[in-house]
Amino acid sequence: MDFVGKNIIVTGGAMGIGRAVAEGIVRGGGTAIIADIDMEAARKTKQELGDLAHAVQMDLGDPRQIRAVMADIIRDFGRIHAVVNNAGIVSTGKFQEISQEEWERVVQVNLTGTFTVTSALFPHMKENGGGRIVNVSSVAAKLGGGLLGTAAYAASKAGINGLTKAVAREGGPFGICCNAVCPSFTNTAMTSVLSENEERKQAVINAIPLRRRAEPQEIANMILFFASDLASFVNGEIGDVDGGITMDG
Repeated sequence: MDFVGKNIIVTGGAMGIGRAVAEGIVRGGGTAIIADIDMEAARKTKQELGDLAHAVQMDLGDPRQIRAVMADIIRDFGRIHAVVNNAGIVSTGKFQEISQEEWERVVQVNLTGTFTVTSALFPHMKENGGGRIVNVSSVAAKLGGGLLGTAAYAASKAGINGLTKAVAREGGPFGICCNAVCPSFTNTAMTSVLSENEERKQAVINAIPLRRRAEPQEIANMILFFASDLASFVNGEIGDVDGGITMDG
């Protein structure tokens, strides 16, 4: 896809799905700004992707830092054309086992972090004639968990779906399009916990009509589409890349 002349922020862009997205942006001639809490991994990815990739450190659990980092990025790059809110954490405990602290941490990083990044960039996009926001949600948001993430994770991702539609509705008149992508079981470090239990892993795979897990690039393909000009009339869409689990009507 053509991203020539575009500056795109990818949170959690050092590994997994985020890295595949950053790679796609660079391959399309765009500038990928990798914002990740793991600066060592971000620098490694930047080095591998070349001069069109840049690495910055950012903690999605710290709203003040998020806003400061976004302000610095705008200052350094001049115009941000799109952002991919990909970074997040998982919570796998049963409902009654989730502590207050775990609940608040998952919601803080996944939902509030996505809100804060978007909120920090929204005025900039509005002033510059629009932009594209892509939020990485999860099939857990629609199913209430059941694959990997459970109550806290599912709730945080369901919140992202609602936020996506609200931003799409309010941003549309200003040329700001906001869409979300809901992956299912994907071969990333976050889902490696399933590999520790072969029986559970196989049960999850059996729940997917395609009978396999996704590779990061397969999820990145829809994210890149939403971030590109090819999706110029797509707004408020919650797109599933789940191998056929949900089959929304």
